[in-house]
Amino acid sequence: MRHPVARLLYQVGVALTLLGAGPFLLASKGRHYLATLTGRLGGGSAPDPTPRLWLHAVSVGEVAVAATLARALPPELPLLVTTVTPTGQERARVAFSQQRAAIAYLPFDLGFALRRFLGRFRPTALVLVEGDYWPLLLARLAERDLPIVVVNGRVSDRSFGRLAALAGRWPRLLDAFFAPVARFGMQTGEDARRLEALGVPAERVRVTGNLKYETTAPADQPDLLSLVRRLAAGRPVLVAGSTMAGEEEAVLGAFRRAGGGGRALLVLAPRHPERFAEVERLVARSGLAAARRSGSPAAADLEVLLLDTLGELAALYALAEVAFIGGTLVPKGGHNPLEAARFGVPVVVGPSMENFREIADAFDHARAWRRVADAAELATAFDQLLGEPAAARELGARGAGLIEANRGALTRTLEMLGPWLAT
Repeated sequence: MRHPVARLLYQVGVALTLLGAGPFLLASKGRHYLATLTGRLGGGSAPDPTPRLWLHAVSVGEVAVAATLARALPPELPLLVTTVTPTGQERARVAFSQQRAAIAYLPFDLGFALRRFLGRFRPTALVLVEGDYWPLLLARLAERDLPIVVVNGRVSDRSFGRLAALAGRWPRLLDAFFAPVARFGMQTGEDARRLEALGVPAERVRVTGNLKYETTAPADQPDLLSLVRRLAAGRPVLVAGSTMAGEEEAVLGAFRRAGGGGRALLVLAPRHPERFAEVERLVARSGLAAARRSGSPAAADLEVLLLDTLGELAALYALAEVAFIGGTLVPKGGHNPLEAARFGVPVVVGPSMENFREIADAFDHARAWRRVADAAELATAFDQLLGEPAAARELGARGAGLIEANRGALTRTLEMLGPWLAT
């Protein structure tokens, strides 16, 4: 985006979009977004004199990938980590608490906000985790001769269709997104082929693999695990993690049809904190005995534990006899199944896994999880996996073995980043 008129028109469009969306965001998520406005406008604390490698991770999933990468970098290397969502911000503060990392929100793609932000921090290079291309930001960094590299990159089915349509009508338009990037490390050969089909030269594209396979063990949560064991009172633990709107009703119904609290303890973990109260009301209407994790529950006859805390779900999978991965029964593209599979837990997912296409294909091919189409099939899966522990363990073992067989992306990513880490 080099032409001044194009930049002006783009920023006007961004500003009008923000003004139009502002009332909705404030009405629906005001307590989350209002407090972050200063940071999103590039403001905040005093300028940071420390040059930092900048890792940008949109939300929770990308933060986990960024943390995996960061743990392999030199410990003395100062980092700047930005996110877009409040949940990603909270997770980043936990994940990078032991490193020399400044945590901030990505500023809006407006000239004044970017100037303020880049004046506060002095990034030496930008590493985009999986993508998230903002034309004005990339142009400003290119003008400063700051390298931009993509790691764990992917081009989803939806994004490819949209970008291909844009490229067909305005062939040079995608240059604003891709031209400033020095190297793209992509998850799969298909992602690389799609990027090249969008006009990125092949010499700037590498297939490095999926860093999600390299996720390290979560931090120990002994108090949480002790609590859940006590609440389970010898029953199996069934975890429904990262659930989205429209899924909790299906999970609760399937749990009841599979025997309910007389057979297992259900731990229900909504993806977004702003939905905790809503999900609590759904559970209450189901008639199941429930409590929030934050309320220090004590009743041994509890049927549903609502996990309304952040940063605990990954460790909790270690106790699960069965795990359902949310965002898959509704068309949201899915969430990461590896956090559960790494513990050898049998995993159940719905049909929507577009955001994890390579992982889903690998799990399908290895028969390393159970696919269900709806709430009725979910109930059958719960019933069978709880009733046939040997078969469930075999299913879980295939998932854990698949993860072990796919390691190596971290080494390839570090090799790709080498020239820029040395600058």
